[in-house]
Amino acid sequence: MLRKTLLAFTLFAAPSAHAAEVPPAMSQYIYGDLMAWVNNDQIVQAISAQNRSIGELNQTEIIARDGIWRTEIGETDRPTVNAVLNAPLSDFLRSRQSESNGRITEVFVMDRYGLNVAASDMTSDYWQGDEAKFTETFARGSGAVYIGDIELDESSQTYQGQVSFAVTDPETGSVIGAITVGLNAEPFY
Repeated sequence: MLRKTLLAFTLFAAPSAHAAEVPPAMSQYIYGDLMAWVNNDQIVQAISAQNRSIGELNQTEIIARDGIWRTEIGETDRPTVNAVLNAPLSDFLRSRQSESNGRITEVFVMDRYGLNVAASDMTSDYWQGDEAKFTETFARGSGAVYIGDIELDESSQTYQGQVSFAVTDPETGSVIGAITVGLNAEPFY
């Protein structure tokens, strides 16, 4: 049985900073496999496009958009949810998930506000901006990585840890968004 291990801490570019807290196989996967594609051009372009198209939002507007998302969950008519799930980048994320041999349970990409840009599967909310997966990456700058607690994920029904990365525009060096990858913890023990 998978033991529940606390892995909540912020990491930066140096993998050695977390060697004792993260199972070696998970660390290798995070800093090898995942780091190879989390700043993919397609991800950067999709975040940049949403950042441009969405313009400036205040907190009230962000909360309202999140509320719309939540009301669409479970409905047949769900334009906000479908726009994210049917985005071309969502297909790329689903392919990464499929190619992971069960190690990746979900992947979603967020813009500068923490709003979903694309997702492999539906998330329970549209706005991630108030959660550590966003606040511990986007605000921390280029190269920031955050690994959350391993816990039972209700949507995927697996014990997983979410690993989040700041996404940086290679042309400007600015952080433009974040990406979260849910990892099935079982294969790493």
